[in-house]
Amino acid sequence: MAKVVLYLSNVTHGGETLFLNSELKNTQPKDNTWSECARKGYTVKPIKGNALLLFGLQLNTSPDETSSNFICPVLQGEKWFATKLYHLRAIDGEKVSSESESGDCIDEEDSCPYWAAQGECEKNPHYMIGTPDYYGACRKSCKVC
Repeated sequence: MAKVVLYLSNVTHGGETLFLNSELKNTQPKDNTWSECARKGYTVKPIKGNALLLFGLQLNTSPDETSSNFICPVLQGEKWFATKLYHLRAIDGEKVSSESESGDCIDEEDSCPYWAAQGECEKNPHYMIGTPDYYGACRKSCKVC
């Protein structure tokens, strides 16, 4: 599981992303544009156009406590950001297997027939057909089940 945070604006004062449990230490000097909150641990200043990539799990699938973060209060200006979450598998009970409960072969994306017709089964087999670690999203359209 991963999260990408895209900074869409600059903040004059405050609004930093704070990692209290990080093993990293800030090496940059903290001038008066940093908030008091930012002095508590490793922080990232929100700069328009920059992004953070955060992984919520360790390689052994245990939670990664060092990626736990907080947003410091915006003291001057406005903070705009966008967040995109990525999951290895579907969540909240969504279907993840390559077969339906009746045993029929299925596609997980509505665009699979179009992509298969465009040759994506051969061009992008990891996504379309799958690997031992990942069920392909378009197994039915690629005719592999």
